[in-house]
Amino acid sequence: MDDLPPLPDEDALTLPAAWRRKLHPRRGGLPGPAFPIDDAAPARARALIEQPGGPVEAIAPDKSGAPDLAEAALRHLAGEADPVGAAAVATVALLGFTLVRSDAPYETFIDSWIIERGLPFAACAAVELARMTGQRSGKDGPWKGGWPGVNRGLTRLGPGSPADGLRKVRGLLAAADEEVYAEAVERLVAHRDGWEARWLVSYLVPTRRDWVEECCAAPIVKGRPSGLHALALASLGTPAQLAAPYPAIGLHFGGASADVLATMADGIGPGLVPYLLEQLDGRYFDAEDRKRIARTIALLPSDEALRALLDRRDDKYLKAELGDALKRFPVRALRVLAEAGDDVLLEQHVRTSPGVVAALPGLPDGVRAAMEKAAATSTRLPEAPADAVPAILAAPPWENPFQPVIAGLAPPEGELRWRDGEHADWLGTDVGSVDAPPSGDAETLARWIREGGARSVAPVVHGPEDVVRPLLAGWKGYDRYDTGKWMRRVIARYGLDALPPALRVAKKNRRRIALLEPFLHADVALAIGDRLGGNDPDAERWYDRHGFDAVPYLVPAALGKAKTARRSAVRALRHLDRDDPGRRRAIGDAARAAHGDEAAAAVEGLLTAHPVETGDAAPPKTPGWADPAVLPQVLLRGGGQALPAAATARLVELLALPTPFGLDAVREACDPASLAEFGWALFQKWQDAGAPSKEGWALVQLGRVGDDATVRRLTPVIRAWPGDGRHAHAVTGLEVLTGIGSDVALMHLHGIAQKVKFQGIKREAQRRMRQVADRLGLSTDQLADRIVPSFGLDDEGAMTLDYGPRRFTVGFDEALRPVVADESGKPRKSLPKPGAKDDPALAPAAYQAFADLKKDVRAVAADLLRRLEGAMVAQRRWTPAEFGEHVVGHPLVRHVARRLVWFAEDGDAVTPFRIAEDRTFADVGDDLVEVPEHAAIGLAHPVQLGGALGAWAEVFADYEILQPFPQLGRTVHALTEAERGSERLERFEQLKVPLGTVVGLVGRGWEIGAPQDGGVQEWISRRVPGNRYVVIDLEPGLYAGELAASGDHQTLRIVWLGAEARAHRYRSTRDAPLRFGDLDDVTASEVLADLTRLAASAV
Repeated sequence: MDDLPPLPDEDALTLPAAWRRKLHPRRGGLPGPAFPIDDAAPARARALIEQPGGPVEAIAPDKSGAPDLAEAALRHLAGEADPVGAAAVATVALLGFTLVRSDAPYETFIDSWIIERGLPFAACAAVELARMTGQRSGKDGPWKGGWPGVNRGLTRLGPGSPADGLRKVRGLLAAADEEVYAEAVERLVAHRDGWEARWLVSYLVPTRRDWVEECCAAPIVKGRPSGLHALALASLGTPAQLAAPYPAIGLHFGGASADVLATMADGIGPGLVPYLLEQLDGRYFDAEDRKRIARTIALLPSDEALRALLDRRDDKYLKAELGDALKRFPVRALRVLAEAGDDVLLEQHVRTSPGVVAALPGLPDGVRAAMEKAAATSTRLPEAPADAVPAILAAPPWENPFQPVIAGLAPPEGELRWRDGEHADWLGTDVGSVDAPPSGDAETLARWIREGGARSVAPVVHGPEDVVRPLLAGWKGYDRYDTGKWMRRVIARYGLDALPPALRVAKKNRRRIALLEPFLHADVALAIGDRLGGNDPDAERWYDRHGFDAVPYLVPAALGKAKTARRSAVRALRHLDRDDPGRRRAIGDAARAAHGDEAAAAVEGLLTAHPVETGDAAPPKTPGWADPAVLPQVLLRGGGQALPAAATARLVELLALPTPFGLDAVREACDPASLAEFGWALFQKWQDAGAPSKEGWALVQLGRVGDDATVRRLTPVIRAWPGDGRHAHAVTGLEVLTGIGSDVALMHLHGIAQKVKFQGIKREAQRRMRQVADRLGLSTDQLADRIVPSFGLDDEGAMTLDYGPRRFTVGFDEALRPVVADESGKPRKSLPKPGAKDDPALAPAAYQAFADLKKDVRAVAADLLRRLEGAMVAQRRWTPAEFGEHVVGHPLVRHVARRLVWFAEDGDAVTPFRIAEDRTFADVGDDLVEVPEHAAIGLAHPVQLGGALGAWAEVFADYEILQPFPQLGRTVHALTEAERGSERLERFEQLKVPLGTVVGLVGRGWEIGAPQDGGVQEWISRRVPGNRYVVIDLEPGLYAGELAASGDHQTLRIVWLGAEARAHRYRSTRDAPLRFGDLDDVTASEVLADLTRLAASAV
């Protein structure tokens, strides 16, 4: 065991280097920072005192401030060395000094006193300086019209105050020789004349514990200054002193600073733990305060501190420090973990800290027994031989750089690629928001363009071409609220000549990148390439538009020496490549055609190489919490062997890289479930460490190695994150779901897009669903149909659960709740737990499969029913092929679909039908219905069934078919003749409705309006066919982000139909009013149903 690392001294307090630099040192304590003395301080101090016309010249005892202090100042100036007088002179001198923190004016006087009078004198003067405040009074004095003076009164003791000098004096006294220190203590006796002074002196010499005890025993004096409490805490030396009146005030918001906590840990030691835990429990601190308090506990060398971290793992800040504490105190951790009976952590700890084995002989007998028990719980498999390890883990790419350079390559000339009608559309853009220039003089217009700024916009937009075109290359561009409009016209008018200003505008404002879409140019390709990988849909849209035509423009930069351009070009080529062999061949062909075989081969090499090899990504650095030894083993396929420790460490490094390149070989070699479990454990360790943003790759990697089990675990976390102030993490979580990309992952993504408490993450999920749908050439509804998993159900929509000697069948009711039956078909209330007679392998697996099925179907059921009801209301249509595959042919959806009435439209012919048990279609008379090949299929609304509604209701009653949502029994509403001709529904206006009922409309497809003045949301609206909106104007309106302040009720002021979602008073008076009679009968009925529901709750 001689090769094991030495064990640390676990009874010593070791502070991080950053904290040591902030320490307030104490004599006999930890070494603190150096406190250099500035040799030039006396000269600078004299300059402040002797400044011509300065305040010191005007000191007059009978004019301003305390006469005795003014007289002491004058005596000191006359040569009578006195700490009180020296402090008074410094206080007055600094009246004429504009305090800048970096100037350290107080330290200037401290250094001057040390050099000229010695450290004991400086200590006394520093105490007095902290107890004085300068002032100017009177109106007829020689200095700034008044008289300078000085009074008794403790000044503010924050940064840039006398506290800076006090800390320096304390540090120097801590390191002073015994004779100097003793003299300082003796002289400070004379300066302990008051409650505040005694605390200041105790701060300087905290080793005088009798003085500290005297301070602690005294009651608190009112009007205590800011900053003194921190100095008092830095004076303490025993746990008992923490209970004294002044220290017991505790740490305050923002006051748990590293310097105070480090100094308290140095002075009080492990006895500080209960106090810190009490602070965490009983006070409000921000996140940074809590982090620092938790770190202090983790630094303290005591069993109590380590137990606190273990016992309070529900506190995310304490939990984040546990891993470092276990490494910091490995032997103590061995003992405490054994006592706690935490076998899992104990086994991991021994594995990650092998040196602790050497300490076993000196530990209690129970620790060895606990270690043996923990080792017995370990199920680690043997490591695979080196030749079974994926090559990328055996020889990671960052060890072999590959950065080919080919000189002399140049991109093609740029051009504009317009879509059909796009150029005319841009050229015809309305630029009415840009007024014509007041002068048509060509010279004036040219001067305005050259000067740039707001005045340059009008001549660029409206000026003559012969004036504007030559100046565009040098025009700086200008971004204002309507730049996205008028710049389109400039680009359409001037073509490539407009590229320089368009590029400048887009670089300044990311939202303007869409202006560059028509340009196929090297500068644009590189500028947009730099934005790829950052969740920028506009950047992706440019490359989706130009595709492989962009390759010739990227190759010269990708094979050039300029690092920034090279990085952007390679990033863009990788975006086009997408690790797809066919796309890679297309890139190679485009490179070859434009730049030759050598360039094509180099580009193909770049795309094959790992980004770290090519210098496009930094070599990975993994934090301590990602130690592979505390993570589960990654099994190779076949399950008998695991990745070796070194390969696992490289896997963590690979996952820490910003791109997933190279993971295919790992996925091919490793067991998928084991790899996913490893990724989830890595994610949990990141969360335990406080989820540091700089190491967010631990979340991203879930999208690379995760599976459906990962999705089920992660989705609740994503839903909760915005409420914890972690919206950015939630957005990345959506990226993970998209990256996993399975039906289950997309199903959960769709669920978030449809229903989640936080609107920001909901909109982001909707955007990602649209992206996936666009990529597949589908609508979001069509995509939603396709991502409903089959959940392993058989062709009859059932699942057989095999317990060995007995079997059970699972079906579903009208709400997609699982229904269990035994082999005889007899329904059971629930699936029984495996018994002694059941197969020990099959039965538990079947029971778990049922549990997973219930969980998965529950996740999709509510959304599926909501979508189908929405499809009925929105009058969505399916093609017969879609209907056959995704409705009738889907083993889960069919359970719901057969409980509804559908119809087929073929020209003017409309035929209602239901889905029979044998999956054929039957009409109301149970006759077979043949759906024409070109028909459109929809869900029947009762309005559309007309007189046949009753007959259909009888059929469903006869067959005892329960419906999943109201269809045949749905109440139908109709507009009155007067309402059909009006833009308003006056019968619902002026109703006073409970707030919750109004907000409840959001769950039925209504949207609350955007905040207006004062953050008031004045309306709620529902979009209806024809891009129109039914709008309810609310009074007093809803307060954004604070519904409780909106009152108990809302008055429906105006209910109207508009072309935009806005309050009635904001509507355009130029547009003719819309009529509710223009709505189809289904939409009208549904809108009226919502309004009737509101009316029923009115008071």
